[in-house]
Amino acid sequence: MTLILLAISLTIILCIVAYNFAVYALPFMVGLSAFQYFHDMGTGFLMSGLAAVGAALLSVALVFAVLGFAKNPALRLIALAVFAVPATVAGYALIHGTTKHFIDSGVALNLLGGAGGLFIGIAAMLHLNALGTAVFSR
Repeated sequence: MTLILLAISLTIILCIVAYNFAVYALPFMVGLSAFQYFHDMGTGFLMSGLAAVGAALLSVALVFAVLGFAKNPALRLIALAVFAVPATVAGYALIHGTTKHFIDSGVALNLLGGAGGLFIGIAAMLHLNALGTAVFSR
């Protein structure tokens, strides 16, 4: 019984940690791509890491700039959607990977993964919109 409770609590902790990381999926993807690009170009590990951090921060700053200066709601929604699509994919993969051994039905597994991905994508949009509004309201 203790082992089952431990497994359930560790799964919940994994989901909370992964949820917090999935919100920032776009900067991670941009940073990883920049790291791979610069590392393949022959720069060292340290310079590739610095380029990755710079690219990740630039992607967040670009979305913040669009949220802060754009008055068109459609443009703001597009900027939020660009940030939320990788979070949605990461949320789907998180839920699918966590529950694939518990649920036998493929349809139910895809529906649950889609719901989790949608939840994390919407949460990423709300989180970024609140953060962008707080940065530019000062």
